[in-house]
Amino acid sequence: MSKPVTSYPKDKIKILLLENISEVAVQEFYDAGYHQVKRLPVALDERTLMQEIRDVHLLGIRSKTQITEKVLNRADRLLGIGCYCIGVNQVNLKSATQHGVAVFNAPHANTRSVAELVIGLSIMLIRKIPDKNKAAHDGVWLKDAKGCFELRGKTMGIVGYGNIGSQVSVLAEAMGMDVIYYDIEPKLPHGNAKQMRSLRDVLRRSHVVTLHVPGGPGTRNLINAGAITDMRKGAILINYSRGDVVDLHALREALLSGHLSGAAIDVFPEEPEKNGAVFTSVLQNIPNVILTPHIGGSTEEAQHNIGLDVTAKLLNYLEKGSTNGSHSIPPLNLSMQDNTHRILHIHRNVPGVLGEINSRLSTHGINILGQYLKTNDEIGYVVLDVDTQLSREAFALLKDVKHTIKVRLLY
Repeated sequence: MSKPVTSYPKDKIKILLLENISEVAVQEFYDAGYHQVKRLPVALDERTLMQEIRDVHLLGIRSKTQITEKVLNRADRLLGIGCYCIGVNQVNLKSATQHGVAVFNAPHANTRSVAELVIGLSIMLIRKIPDKNKAAHDGVWLKDAKGCFELRGKTMGIVGYGNIGSQVSVLAEAMGMDVIYYDIEPKLPHGNAKQMRSLRDVLRRSHVVTLHVPGGPGTRNLINAGAITDMRKGAILINYSRGDVVDLHALREALLSGHLSGAAIDVFPEEPEKNGAVFTSVLQNIPNVILTPHIGGSTEEAQHNIGLDVTAKLLNYLEKGSTNGSHSIPPLNLSMQDNTHRILHIHRNVPGVLGEINSRLSTHGINILGQYLKTNDEIGYVVLDVDTQLSREAFALLKDVKHTIKVRLLY
């Protein structure tokens, strides 16, 4: 099947990539024929982004750039946003949906990187390596086995058994650990892992607790003073999920009192916007604590895979209209059709829109060769393959349909 040429010339598509997104993403766009790619090494604040985004068709960000309603109101030509990371909480998804902007991410691409690091941190903390390392650097020979243990035979408690949590489960069991987990949804266990009925069950039984939950109101301060009290004495806490999941002041008290023996924290409620900036935390200078600068998924392999994954989704949307993996536009997986022209229509999800679309085209004798529809609570997404001789007329008709948000003649 020959590949149709997009109606909008590729040399006019403007792509903006922020936060030092992998060079492989740029190369993928270039290889697909899109050469107007601007790549910046930093995040942009709201005011600057509102200026930069006016003529941009595709935007790529990582975790620091905040896509607010004000930014989206200025993004007159924006078709899609690629979050080159695992989360999308930095995007106002409600506003993106209302503007008909497709939002994609890479929920699986850095899974292995985070999971490996969690196991490594568990070993370092249960052996009190941070303290011994500091002593050696300070010129003190601290050869002592007291309070140092093997992971084998210990219990790993995983809170959030999604892509990363389940991978941690596999690696932990390979280390000889017993694995228990808690998730708000029933999840099929990997290996011999066991799902617990409550968070408290996991906290009370685990020697190491590792968090892999999304951000949001439902998980804010999930691990608070009460939850930490439920943890067994001498346990270790690892948070490589979101910065607002743990009450850091409560964690500090538990570490200083000896109730917990160690912690590893990678994400914080407030993080510096750029490398080299001053960073402060209440957990600094506490024994057997590892603090890292939000680098859980920061390996070259992960960034390469994320670059390929998100760029492929953006290109599939740009060239086929496919929205699989989108967090804002209803998901449709589409193949290209020969001898047709494709029109994408995004509209508010109210009764009568599809009927009006079909009525308008039928009245003007325009034959629909293929039609695909998906809706969510906010919007509907209709893809129509129509006769090539009448596609321009069909496009003009659909632009005037009531409740239309965006319409695009794809090819």
